[in-house]
Amino acid sequence: MSNILNENNVILFQGDSITDCGRSKLGDGSSLGNGYVNLVNHYITSNCPELNITCINKGVSGNRLKDLKRRWERNTLSLEIDVLSIYIGVNDTWRRYDSGMVTEPSEFRDNYRYLLDSAREKFGNIDIVLMSPFILPIMQPQLEWKEDLNPKIEIIKELSQEYDTLYVPLQEKFNEQLTIDKPGCYWTRDGVHPTAKGHVLIAKEWIDII
Repeated sequence: MSNILNENNVILFQGDSITDCGRSKLGDGSSLGNGYVNLVNHYITSNCPELNITCINKGVSGNRLKDLKRRWERNTLSLEIDVLSIYIGVNDTWRRYDSGMVTEPSEFRDNYRYLLDSAREKFGNIDIVLMSPFILPIMQPQLEWKEDLNPKIEIIKELSQEYDTLYVPLQEKFNEQLTIDKPGCYWTRDGVHPTAKGHVLIAKEWIDII
């Protein structure tokens, strides 16, 4: 299946509500939620059971990049992992338009660089997957969100190249799927949070890049 996944690997998925997707924060922490992380896990365990892969979901709904940075030591660096997947950024744009809380590109880049630097320092040459955030406007005000989000997507793409990570360009992939019959509301509930079909697409793109 992959040149990355090896026997007994542990994959950590980090991010916001799209990764969280209703996972239980109680119990042994094995809950994967109801979204793309669960779908990726199902695919791997069904198709490569001999690898004995473990997936961990530490996404937290509502997180901006600064929130993920704040809990990075506790929820990432304290774990023993082999693959790290990061999917964060849309809330940094959303909060600008619903709360007036602006995340400047320079701050966004610095915070993201901290995540990558500290992960490399702790885990060495760990395999990392970076996923771009996306917006599929289904309400008129959301059309202007791209002005804020696009530079952040470009930052993630540039950092992926700099740090030699895998990169999943979700905005591009969703854009390619938009049709009259399958507009933004087919893929998301509100322009941001994926429908079941949206999560399937995200999982497929993650699996394909691996």
